[in-house]
Amino acid sequence: MKRFAQLFQDVDATTSTNAKVDALQRYLRDETPANAVWALYLLLGKMRKRLITSRVLRDIFLQISDIPEWLFEDCYAQVGDSAEVISLLWHSLQGQGMPHSPSLAAHPSIAGESSSFVAVEQQESNADGLPLSLWMEDIIPRVKAIASPDELRDVVMSWWSALNPFEIFVLNKVLTGAFRVGLSEKLVIRAIANEYSIPEPVIAHRLMGSFEPTVEFFNELTQLQESDRRSPTRPYPFFLASPLEVDRFVSEDLTRWQAEWKWDGIRAQIIRREGQVFIWSRGEDLVTEQFPELATYFLTLPDGLVFDGEILCWDGTRPLSFNHLQKRLGRKRITAKIMQENPIHFIAYDLLEQNGTDIREWELSDRRTQLIHTLTGADPTFVTVSERLNFTSMDELRSLREQAREQSAEGLVIKAVDSPYLAGRKRGYWWKYKLEPMTLDAVLIYAQAGSGKRANLFTDYTFALWNGTDLVPFAKAYSGLDNKEIDQLDKWIRKHTVEKFGPVRSVEPIQVFEIGFEGILRSTRHKSGIAVRFPRILRWRTDKPAAEADTLQSALELLQG
Repeated sequence: MKRFAQLFQDVDATTSTNAKVDALQRYLRDETPANAVWALYLLLGKMRKRLITSRVLRDIFLQISDIPEWLFEDCYAQVGDSAEVISLLWHSLQGQGMPHSPSLAAHPSIAGESSSFVAVEQQESNADGLPLSLWMEDIIPRVKAIASPDELRDVVMSWWSALNPFEIFVLNKVLTGAFRVGLSEKLVIRAIANEYSIPEPVIAHRLMGSFEPTVEFFNELTQLQESDRRSPTRPYPFFLASPLEVDRFVSEDLTRWQAEWKWDGIRAQIIRREGQVFIWSRGEDLVTEQFPELATYFLTLPDGLVFDGEILCWDGTRPLSFNHLQKRLGRKRITAKIMQENPIHFIAYDLLEQNGTDIREWELSDRRTQLIHTLTGADPTFVTVSERLNFTSMDELRSLREQAREQSAEGLVIKAVDSPYLAGRKRGYWWKYKLEPMTLDAVLIYAQAGSGKRANLFTDYTFALWNGTDLVPFAKAYSGLDNKEIDQLDKWIRKHTVEKFGPVRSVEPIQVFEIGFEGILRSTRHKSGIAVRFPRILRWRTDKPAAEADTLQSALELLQG
């Protein structure tokens, strides 16, 4: 645990990507596979389950300390992270003579259960502490069997007493399922690839999907030769398009390119292997159960196929709104009623595997030919091949993009016909050419402090539109302002607060902002009766008085087309 906490600190202390990669490489070089695989599991965000809520940890801390609740909340307002507040205050209290709890091995929930546990603690307590693998496999999971609040308090206290402040911070993050570190998946892949002299695309593929954090998996991940025991569930890394660089693209030979509609659904891979079907989202979530009709239909296709495409709700000829798709997401069971009211469809973009053979190195035109052949005769209720859109000039391309909204699409994806299917975002092969966002000028009415490094600033905003003489909330946004604007707005919010509701401040309805968004839908959940997709701040309209902001009627006109 000490080594992992030190890795966290080393990564958090620098903004240099090379320094972050070097820190992880040193860790992998010096650590055992049993601990290293758990470190990767945490760094890659695979540990998502919450074992204890932040509120419970906060209450435990308040029970065992003399700190009043108001002071804890005041500290939280400054730090913005309860896990960090606890770790800092615990260290302060220990320095003031707060009694230590019994040693970790002596705790009733642990002592006597494993002689090897005590032996490991005695062996490592003077050096690097208990190994990360022991924490993750033996110690932390025991919290699930604790029913008594008093026992839970004692166990957590024993853990905190065995760790230094930063280790407490890491532990708290793991317990609450909120562990995050400033090391992207791309940098983790680069570090592993550099350390073990394996190409990055190979490492990216081996890490796709879910994996068990075992020594066996770590050894397979870091071996030069591909294992013959490839998991049938494993998807390929998704190939992503970059925003179109128009100035660069105008000099291209346009006959080398094709366009497709950019749909607003869920990017997914459908895998047909070993008599089973697996559906993976781009976020590496296994979502097969949420789309049972697709799983059943793709079982009728031959083994050894992997498709890349988009899942949409479909009315037979065109997409339904994203609201329909949301009614399936996150559910463990999809009822007949949900299936009937929200019919599903898969638009196939690409074929990545044929007869069990990886064909990603083929040119797109050849993969597309094979895709069309494979899906010839397929039931169009469930799957169709993405339409190829040809163009011979930039004017034709722009014209196609302007037609996207009529197709219920977000814009275009432009692909080189000779492109392989790569991993991640590689410029020069695939471009996305999205429609200009819809926009409305709205009035700032509420503000809330951010979290983490922005805990001292008001960075989360609620915006409203006029409905007669009333302002009705219609969107929340927290991105789009630069640091100078954030600082300026924060000072204004503090001086113009009208009322406080816990962490939320109501402000004078003066400031106007242009809000951009990708789509607008009807919603019974919102007071305004509408919901917008991906709202963000485009600019601060200091030139516009609040009385001239847009109305709810303006939003409804956008909705109507």
